[in-house]
Amino acid sequence: MFDSVDGTAYNHEQGQRARKLFAAVVLAALDDAIADDKKYGNGPEQIARWARSRDGREVLTCAGIDPNERVVSGLMAFVGNGVRTSVALSREESERRMAAAQAEAA
Repeated sequence: MFDSVDGTAYNHEQGQRARKLFAAVVLAALDDAIADDKKYGNGPEQIARWARSRDGREVLTCAGIDPNERVVSGLMAFVGNGVRTSVALSREESERRMAAAQAEAA
């Protein structure tokens, strides 16, 4: 009995690792699109083309993201903001956004 439980736990852990790996690929694609946007001005179109492509849909699915048009428009908006993923995911940026939202609400 414990062997099947251990096997299931191991498989779940491996699946989580694979999902994180594919999420990292999505973040890298976003960073590449942001770089293209700054250099050529076509970042949102590039990420949309990638997300709608067969490979892009597969990567998004493996990362646990449903590859629908709402997601594509969200990715385009993120690239349009021009904030790199490492900055956007940092604690300082999160705190800055919360402070700006609170100041705006007041």
